[in-house]
Amino acid sequence: MHELIPDLIRWHSKNEQVGLALVLQTWGSAPRPPGACMAVTANGEVRGSVSGGCVENAVIETGLEVLKTGQAQLLQFKVADEQAWEVGLSCGGSLEVFVTVFDPKIIEKVIQIIQGSLRTTWITCIHGPQASLGKQMLVLEDGSVFGRIDSLPQPPLELLASETLRSGSTHREFLDDVHEVFVHVLQPPPRLIVIGGVHIAQALMSLAKVLGFRTVLLDPRLAWNSRDRFPNVDQMIQTWPQDGLPALGIDSQTAVISLSHDPKLDDPALQIALASPAFYIGALGSRSTQANRMSRLRANGFSDADLSRLHAPIGLEIGASNPAEIAVSIMAEIVQAYRSPAGTPGRPDLTRLKQPV
Repeated sequence: MHELIPDLIRWHSKNEQVGLALVLQTWGSAPRPPGACMAVTANGEVRGSVSGGCVENAVIETGLEVLKTGQAQLLQFKVADEQAWEVGLSCGGSLEVFVTVFDPKIIEKVIQIIQGSLRTTWITCIHGPQASLGKQMLVLEDGSVFGRIDSLPQPPLELLASETLRSGSTHREFLDDVHEVFVHVLQPPPRLIVIGGVHIAQALMSLAKVLGFRTVLLDPRLAWNSRDRFPNVDQMIQTWPQDGLPALGIDSQTAVISLSHDPKLDDPALQIALASPAFYIGALGSRSTQANRMSRLRANGFSDADLSRLHAPIGLEIGASNPAEIAVSIMAEIVQAYRSPAGTPGRPDLTRLKQPV
């Protein structure tokens, strides 16, 4: 959904009607997961993807039809079906896609949510009476509700939304013998906070933006932290980590890395990050630099379990030698951690956090 936001903003400002295609379920080698989206307008503009390309044309045609009729449709593509071969799904996979009109009021709230900081459960009725089919509602983590699914009482939907928000699981669910809904979680894009405006940070920030991360640079040194050096960074903070990081509210959608090579910057930044639920924490430096850093952190009360979260030397081992290649290795490791389930080596379970010292 994040990649659709710039176009949704543009279309919404022009009051253009938008069709929405949602991947509900996949089997085999279908390349896009449940919850993947594609949007199409009446004049044929298309953004997003539901299959990586193999069934897009059929889905676009259906989207245009749905915009004309207002009637949502469920599409099923399987290798055994002649239609699947016609649209190119010949690689051993199959998928179900639900196509409906994207409610303008829901579009407006989705834009606000993804640009803001609240996680939200998005519920779409994919089977039921015609009055309910394709209707959508949003339940924010603060309890606010937007939209309504006709013929369904709201309390069970709010309970389902709350449970889904806790689990984070995208799934289909029958509410009764008639109604089936598709439920998934919308959340703000992941955030990358970098300490130290060094050369590697320039390449890293550009790459992070391409991958959809919000970017924050923190460095008290004005010569290193300027718009000339970082024209596309979302937020620039010219202060010391111990003063600037607490106000940023580091959460489980945040990666924090220190690239400064200066203990006066690295150490306070890492102490704050290790006491937070950040999904990734990393620091640049040689093995000897890392050994000295670990000793200082232990002296400040951090255990081996705490320090196991610190990626240092930073980045995947790909033989990187220049700043751009090092940035690729760092970003690859960040993505690996972000996509890993909680409790795995890539993304540990953060149920017990060291308190700030």
